[in-house]
Amino acid sequence: MPRSVQELVELLDLERIEDNLFRGGQPDTLVQRVFGGQVAAHALVAAHHTIDPQYAVHSLHSYFLRPGDPTVPIIYDVEAIRDGRSFATRRVMARQHGKPIYYQTLNFQIPEDGFEHQDAMPRVRPPEECPTLVEAYGAPGGRSEEWEREWAALDARLAGDTSGRGDGIEDPDHPARAQLWIRISGRLPDDPLQHLASFTYASDMTLLGSTLVPHGVALMGPHVQAASLDHTVWFHRPFRADEWWLYDQVSPFAGGGRGLAVARIFTEDGTLVASVAQEGLIRRRSAPA
Repeated sequence: MPRSVQELVELLDLERIEDNLFRGGQPDTLVQRVFGGQVAAHALVAAHHTIDPQYAVHSLHSYFLRPGDPTVPIIYDVEAIRDGRSFATRRVMARQHGKPIYYQTLNFQIPEDGFEHQDAMPRVRPPEECPTLVEAYGAPGGRSEEWEREWAALDARLAGDTSGRGDGIEDPDHPARAQLWIRISGRLPDDPLQHLASFTYASDMTLLGSTLVPHGVALMGPHVQAASLDHTVWFHRPFRADEWWLYDQVSPFAGGGRGLAVARIFTEDGTLVASVAQEGLIRRRSAPA
């Protein structure tokens, strides 16, 4: 995975092969398949390169079809579905070895004024007082230093969850809830696309873990086979991904080997800037002998 802001920026910079056709590179990584957030962010960048700059993305909806191979590049094929007076739509297919591995549909809108309201931000400890994820949950196989280097481009802190970690959350109506502070670990360029793509990349990092909070197992532990199945983001307001944002995650349901998580994203000043939803595979499995 990218281990610095510069590596993340380079990773999200796609090569244009042809009109509406792009190629994304791969980072060095410990994981055995491509990180879902990387593919989602790449697809967003590819679609953005085909759209008139007067439009701003307001939503993306996607499905993960096959595990990505982290040893070869990924091809992104963008289809221009519609360019209207207010909205525009793109569909992106990511493929490797001649097969689709991911689909994303994005909607763009020319910014306009309208009715406004938002949820209040929950009260949590400031990020500086919260433990890192490795401090709170440990690392797979006890390899803390390796995993901290693997995810060094992201700074993620656990404010609390309903299992009692961090500050602990008492929420009888939501047995599976986790709150995290996240930011990119360094200053990004001011280009809004860099922040949209970096946030999309980071949004896949912890969401599925909230579905396992009540069950006493770790997302990357030996007792769970986990994978993202779909991923949706609604972008409400522009914000900087390199400044702290609160990821307030709730899993309303798990069953049938799947878990659903939804989340609200707030900046430190309490502004609701995005919402995310994801369903993923959380299949129970026996630990290796």
